Amino acid sequence: MTGRFANVIVDISHEKVDRPFQYRIPEALRGELAVGMAVMIPFGAGNKRIRGYVMEITDRNDYDEQKLKEVDSIVEDGICAQADSIRLAWWIRENYGSTMIAALKTVLPVKRKVKQIVKKTIVCKVDAAVAVRKAEEYEAKHQRAKARLMRGLAAQPVLPQPLVTGKLNVTVQTIQALEKAGLLEVQAQDTYRSALPENLSVSAQGAWQKKQLSENQAGIVDSIAADFKSGVRGTYLIHGVTGSGKTEVYMELIERIIAEGRQAVMLIPEIALTYQTLVRFYQRFGDRVSVMNSRLSAGERSDQYERAANGDIDIMIGPRSALFAPFGRLGLVIMDEEHEGSYKSESMPKYHAREVAGELCRMKGASLVLGSATPSIESYYRARQGEIKMFVLKERLAGGQLPKVYVEDLRSELRSGNRSIFSRRLHALIDDRLKKGEQSMLFINRRGYAGFVSCRSCGHVMKCPHCDVSLSEHTDRYRKVSRLVCHYCGYGMPGVTNCPECGSKYILGFRAGTQQIEELLNKEFPAARVLRMDADTTKSKDSYEQILSQFADGEADILVGTQMIVKGHDFARVTLVGILAADMSLHAGDYRAGERTFQLLTQAAGRAGRGVLAGEVVIQTYQPDHYAVVHAASQDYEGFYEEEISYRDLMAYPPAAHMMAVLVLSGDAQTGAVRARELVGQAKSEFGDARPVLIGPAEAFIGRISDVYRYVFYIKHRDYQVLTRIKDALEQMIHARQWNPDSVQFDFDPMNHY
Repeated sequence: MTGRFANVIVDISHEKVDRPFQYRIPEALRGELAVGMAVMIPFGAGNKRIRGYVMEITDRNDYDEQKLKEVDSIVEDGICAQADSIRLAWWIRENYGSTMIAALKTVLPVKRKVKQIVKKTIVCKVDAAVAVRKAEEYEAKHQRAKARLMRGLAAQPVLPQPLVTGKLNVTVQTIQALEKAGLLEVQAQDTYRSALPENLSVSAQGAWQKKQLSENQAGIVDSIAADFKSGVRGTYLIHGVTGSGKTEVYMELIERIIAEGRQAVMLIPEIALTYQTLVRFYQRFGDRVSVMNSRLSAGERSDQYERAANGDIDIMIGPRSALFAPFGRLGLVIMDEEHEGSYKSESMPKYHAREVAGELCRMKGASLVLGSATPSIESYYRARQGEIKMFVLKERLAGGQLPKVYVEDLRSELRSGNRSIFSRRLHALIDDRLKKGEQSMLFINRRGYAGFVSCRSCGHVMKCPHCDVSLSEHTDRYRKVSRLVCHYCGYGMPGVTNCPECGSKYILGFRAGTQQIEELLNKEFPAARVLRMDADTTKSKDSYEQILSQFADGEADILVGTQMIVKGHDFARVTLVGILAADMSLHAGDYRAGERTFQLLTQAAGRAGRGVLAGEVVIQTYQPDHYAVVHAASQDYEGFYEEEISYRDLMAYPPAAHMMAVLVLSGDAQTGAVRARELVGQAKSEFGDARPVLIGPAEAFIGRISDVYRYVFYIKHRDYQVLTRIKDALEQMIHARQWNPDSVQFDFDPMNHY
C-alpha cells in the first residue's frame, strides 16, 4: 500500500481511541507498510520510541509536513488480534464510508476505567488444633468476633471474605488484627464479572444428552467440517424451515471447530433470543460460553473482551457487536436468522454484519455459516449464482407438520359488521385454546407504523406514481392538514378523505398497538393470563428473560408482542399464532417491504405447532392476494423469491444492482439543501461511462431531527465498485470544503429508507 503519510494509533489499550497521530513514511518503508501493522515511532517531547499501529496510509497531510516525525521501523512480530481489528476497521471504512475513527470504535473495545472485581479469601495459617486453642483464648477475653472466625477457620481453613464479614459478622478491622498476629492471611485475586443471567445455571440444569442428527443434518455438518479439515474456508447458507433443527447443526459444527483448537462466534439478531440460545449452549459447552450485548454494563463488556482475548472462552454469543470479539484463533462464524435487518448498523459506519463477517473470516482463515427459514434475497441470490454453497432442510426435526394457515380478509370482516381487531376465526380459536389449556401468541406487525394509507373497503393503498412505493402521511399538527409524500423521489400530494378507487370514506392510516390488544384480550377473555412483550415492557436488563421464562413455564396463556416475539423462540405448547395487521409492513415505503412482510409472516407462522401438538395460524390482512401474503401462507420461499427477484431486477434494486444512499445533515435548512445539490453535481461529474441511476436530492423521510435538517439522494448501479469510487470522490470533496465529516453519511444497499 503506497502513500507518504501514516496515521498511527499509540497504546490503544487506553480509554481514548479517537486521537490518531500522523507520521511521514520514510522512502525505505514506502510500499512496505500496511494498515494494521505494528510500528515503532518517536513519541512525545523526548522522542521516546514506542509501539503504535498503522490505521491509515494516505497522501493527504493534515499538518505541516516539515513538522511531522518519521516512522522509525516495522515491528517484525507485530501481528496481533488488535492489528487484525485495525485492518478490519480499514476495510469497513473503505467499503461503507465513515471516518476511520468511527470504524475503529466499531471494531475495537473502548477501554473504560472500570474497577476490577477482586475476589478475597481468608486462609488459616495455623493447624486446626491451634485455631481451636486461639478461639478459646479469645472467648475467655470476651473477644467473640475473633473467636467466631478462628472456630470457622478450624472447621474450614479457607473461607470467602464476604461470608466472614456477612454470615459470621466479623469486621474488616478484626480480620486485619488476626492477620497481623500471623494467624491468617487475606488473599486477593482479580476475577471476571459474569455476563450470564443469574438464573442460567438453574435453567440449564439436568444432564445434557446429545441428539441424534437426521441424515440431512449430519450431511451438512460432515460437508462443512470436511471442507474445513481440507483447508477450504467457504461461506454456506442453511435454508431450513422453522423447526428443522438448524441450532443442532450449529452446535455440532461448533463442537467440531473447537476440537480443531479454534473458536467460534454465534450471532443472533435480537437480545430477546440471547437467553434461550444461552441455555442450549451452556448445557452443551458449560462456562466456555460467554455473551456480548448492549444490555451489559461497561465492566461486564470489558471483562468479556478480556476473556476472549486471553483464550478463556471458546464461544461468543450475541448480536452483531459479538462479531468483534478479539478471538486469536477464530475458526467459525455463524449468523442465525441471517435475513434480519438488525444485522445492519444504522449508525456510522453503516456496515452489514454479513459482509463484515465474510471479510473477517477471510482474514482469520475461518468459515462463515448463514442460516434462516427465510433467507435474505441477497444470500439466496448469491447461492443461486453459485457464489456460496447452499444446504436445504425441508422437514421439521420432531417430525411435526407445518401449521395450518388461514388468511382472513379484513375487508370482508368490515363489510359483515365486525370492527374488532380480531377476526371471527381468530376469536374462536383463541377461545378454543384457552379451553384446551394450550398457549397462543398474537403478533402485531407494526413496521411502517406511520407509513401507508389504505382503504378499509377495497384495500387500495396510496402509492407514488414514480417509485412504486407507498406514500407516507404527514400531518401538520397546527393546521390539521395532511399531505402524502414519497421519501424516495420527493413526490407529494394532498391527503385524501375518500378512496380514489372505490370512493369509500374509510381510507386512513392504521392505528393499533400491543397495549390496546392486551386490554381487548382482558375484556374479551377475562380468565386468560396475558403477557405483553414490547419496547415498554422490556426496558430493564433481565426483562426479556423474565417474560420468556414465565411464558415457557406456562404462567400465561397468551403472549402479545411485536416482531421480537416471532424470531427463533421455541415453545412446545403454543398451538395458535395470530398475526394482526399482516400487511402493515407491505407499505413501509421501501423496496424491501415485500421481503420483510414475507419473512415476518413466515417466521411468525413458524412459532405454532413446534411440539407434538398440531398448530394453526391466522393471518389477518386487507390484501389477501398480495404475493408476499400468499407465499407466506403456503410457506413457499422459492415461489416468493422468483417473484421478488424479478421486481428487483426490473427496478435495479439490490441484489440485482447496488444502491448508495447519501444523507446530508445540517443545522440550517438552506445550507443542507445546497450541499446536497453540490454533492449530486460532484457525483455526476464522476459518472463517466458508468451511467448510474440518480434519484434526488429530496427531503428525507423525517426532514428534521433535533433541529438538524436532513436531505437524501440515491445512486444505483450494478457494479458496487462504481459506487465506492463515487463515495471516495465525495469524501475528497467534503475534506476539501472542510465540512464536518459527520455531516454526510453513506449507506450502501440500505435496509431502511431515509
